[in-house]
Amino acid sequence: MIENVLREALLATAQSMGSLGLNTGTAGNASVRCHDNLLITPTGCDYASCTPSDMVLMAMDGTWQGHCAPSSEWRIHRDILAARPEAGAVLHAHSPFATALACHRRGIPAFHYMIARFGGTDIRCAPYATFGTQALSDGALAALEGRSACLLANHGMLVIGSDLRRALALAVEFESLCAQFWRACQIGTPTLLSDAEMADVLAKFRHYGQPAQAALLADALPAAGPAASGLSDG
Repeated sequence: MIENVLREALLATAQSMGSLGLNTGTAGNASVRCHDNLLITPTGCDYASCTPSDMVLMAMDGTWQGHCAPSSEWRIHRDILAARPEAGAVLHAHSPFATALACHRRGIPAFHYMIARFGGTDIRCAPYATFGTQALSDGALAALEGRSACLLANHGMLVIGSDLRRALALAVEFESLCAQFWRACQIGTPTLLSDAEMADVLAKFRHYGQPAQAALLADALPAAGPAASGLSDG
């Protein structure tokens, strides 16, 4: 069954978040679209000791099934998957560098062209709200408009992908970018790329990683869909 495969993949993703240094302990959570519902990691659990059956099946109305309660951040996951049909998975982490920047409530400007990897000319920081609240979810949705990643003030990172593999890869890439920005700021204010320079990069990212023929076709079409929001494969 597809649900069983997704349960195993979600657990593997949650465990990888720890081994990759994105999370420690019971921090962070992840979800994946499952038919008209979603599967989400359980609340307050050490993923190293979880089983696929611990992953929680949740309906879009907030009701859930299973012996474990869903992550306290289920609203963010539910709302993103409802609002972004191109998104198949959502990942939230308290990774060190993203969290450090989020605690300063600052977004990330165009200090490096790879900012475009996440769909725009900058990465926004959503305003602070108590974890698990609708206010936090609403702020995250606004910060993610046209983007595949954002920071959550005094909290951590949020990343969306077309599937779990891409979401995890983007989270690792995002944390690396946060680390680069943090280090660059240690020796002064980084020189930012101009709007024109970033426009060139964004145009190239429309067909980043695609075969040559697909790239030629993409150049002839208007920007739209997953690639325009940073959800294309790496």
